[in-house]
Amino acid sequence: MKKLLLATAVAALSVSAANAAPTIYGKAFVAADYIDVDFDGRAVADNSKVNYGEDQVEINSHASRLGFKGSEAMTANTDVIYQLEYGTSVTGDNATFTNRDTFLGLNNKQFGEFRAGKNQSTLARIDNVVVNQGYWDNLGQTENESETVAALNMADSNRLASSIIWTAPKYNGLPLQLSAMYSSNDVDGDNSDDAGFGVAMMFDQGTGFTAGVAYDKDQNINGDIIRGTATVDLAKFMAAPVMLGALYQVADYNGSSDKEKGFVISGEMGLTNFARPASVYAQYNNTTNLNGFDNSDSDQIVVGGKYFYKDNIIAHAYAGLNKADNVNYRYNTNIKDIYNDDIMADARGDAEVLVVGTGLEYKF
Repeated sequence: MKKLLLATAVAALSVSAANAAPTIYGKAFVAADYIDVDFDGRAVADNSKVNYGEDQVEINSHASRLGFKGSEAMTANTDVIYQLEYGTSVTGDNATFTNRDTFLGLNNKQFGEFRAGKNQSTLARIDNVVVNQGYWDNLGQTENESETVAALNMADSNRLASSIIWTAPKYNGLPLQLSAMYSSNDVDGDNSDDAGFGVAMMFDQGTGFTAGVAYDKDQNINGDIIRGTATVDLAKFMAAPVMLGALYQVADYNGSSDKEKGFVISGEMGLTNFARPASVYAQYNNTTNLNGFDNSDSDQIVVGGKYFYKDNIIAHAYAGLNKADNVNYRYNTNIKDIYNDDIMADARGDAEVLVVGTGLEYKF
């Protein structure tokens, strides 16, 4: 009898420990990218000519990460949930760990899910349109902030420190997912005490069509953003393995007289004549009044493909071109200050970024 009780106790402890154990996950994505960038403009301070060019092959790490996540029952209706996720560079360039979505929260059957920590903003809850991978896996950034010219597009979702995000439970089978967010500090860091908020709603009946709308204030920018998205899976309606997507966004920056407007059109098609799953994709981004500046515009076109050796081992190839007019570029003046640090200055002009790359992604 004592042996039976001991065996039962050991089994109970084993189950409890298993429930509490975190899931370890992550991915490594390494690519060889041929990068050709150019900037041609004039300094803001004295109107002198400023040119920058770069043409080389780089070995890059794209969104590689390591994470720990899990849950444990606290009551019959409530679970404690947690996640610690850190980004790193497999290639060794800036190879320190930086936290991504890291949170501690509760998931209640009646009241929904609450996550407190560093969370991706609610804008990302409706972003199922971007198909780009590798170097081009983004909606972009709005301005160049260093000597390296970057691909420029509309404002995108960021991870917000000191934030809480609520996801509502689904009621009576309604095909709606509602999220709301509060952040206690401004992501730009200009006014660290400024609070922001955001809401998002996604409609998905599982029939091949989705639609989403999101709004946030003083989170991803100092100002307001409203975003709408829609996708359609043509395979649900005809014999065509194609997914199409569209996104439209308006950003109103505080202190700017012009609103930034952008749209994305994307498509991905599955290929059936390979031994393993494969697909090709294309995406076009267009943005006007980048960062709220009049006549500051950009166009970006990217094409690429994926081949799945296994579900977690994926080969990538992609090529893209981003052209931006009348944009900001922060450059090194090659002059030192009294502390022997480089003095940076601003220029405005036209930028062009061409990237062709291929890489391997491993998920675990």
